[in-house]
Amino acid sequence: MEVNLTERQKHILWATIRHYITTAEPVGSKALVEEYNLSLSPATIRNAFGWLEKVGLLYQPHTSAGRVPSDSGYRIYVDRLMKPTNTLARQVEQTLADRLQRKNGSLEALLRGAAQILATVSGYITLITLPQTQSVRLRHVQLVQVDVKRVMLIAVKDTYETSSVLMNLPETVGEVAEPEIMERELQILSNFLNSQLQGRSLLELADLDWGEIDREFQAYGDLLKMMMSDLLKQSNQPYSAQIMIYGVAEALRQPEFSELPQLQTLLHFLEDEQERLWPLIFAPSDRSVEHSSIPSSRVTVTIGSENPLEQMQTYALVSANYHQGTTAMGSIGVLGPTRMFYENTIPLVEATADYLSDALRQNNC
Repeated sequence: MEVNLTERQKHILWATIRHYITTAEPVGSKALVEEYNLSLSPATIRNAFGWLEKVGLLYQPHTSAGRVPSDSGYRIYVDRLMKPTNTLARQVEQTLADRLQRKNGSLEALLRGAAQILATVSGYITLITLPQTQSVRLRHVQLVQVDVKRVMLIAVKDTYETSSVLMNLPETVGEVAEPEIMERELQILSNFLNSQLQGRSLLELADLDWGEIDREFQAYGDLLKMMMSDLLKQSNQPYSAQIMIYGVAEALRQPEFSELPQLQTLLHFLEDEQERLWPLIFAPSDRSVEHSSIPSSRVTVTIGSENPLEQMQTYALVSANYHQGTTAMGSIGVLGPTRMFYENTIPLVEATADYLSDALRQNNC
């Protein structure tokens, strides 16, 4: 929204939104004079209120009430007027480092812990998406003989997770009698597979040309092809909870969540309609909103009616992708009222996403 504001109008809009964020009460001219030292008369402030209301940045819920920021008012505040504070961001960075295991642990446990910490520090609902299959890459594979007729493929992904596939050996392979020979051949095969597959995404497995396998491994060609097909099918199974939700208890402290029916409607949507919610929280390519006050921000801020989902149009969502290298793996976000402490929330979300990206990078070293 393009609105040209004078310095006085900017200051009055900034003070009005700051006061409303703090109190959740409509703002009157007297409150601004007393609390923000504007050096302006109440009449001058009321005139500014009238102009800001006319251009759609404030509104008056009742005739005798003070002013309340509109979604457009919040947008200008986020884009042009606010100054992010890094105090809480540094706090969450330290808490993440102190409490979470960055290397060689479960990715889901890492994400869960980060989301819980972000919810506690921000005071809002935290949403975090698990990595999507197409983003997951193979880090290591190993073939292990289970018995004389069966072999297991163990695949380690760059998301800390492992998958395994158990298959019967072809008859021509099963005729090998000596365990030492079988163990040596499986290790050679494992080395070959790692040279071919390491760093590939799981979806690339479907396009591999197994006819190019070296002649000495031809007897294993069909077996390996079946194993990789089964691994791909297994990895394509959807997660039971694609979006993890934390911080409902923290959000109950906000007056906007005090109405139980409204909260129940929101939670039902978050839990049961995640397919509709997913594109809003996570997109494989970053969709950062450019903030002139924070030009390097990688955070996306969606405020109220900017949201295409009707159930979310009374809330604000601040989200950022976390990455494996240059690939966006998932997203972490904070959901709260449009009357959100954006100055704190934007740096908090960005710091948490950076922490997760750094943890994934270290795990892949």
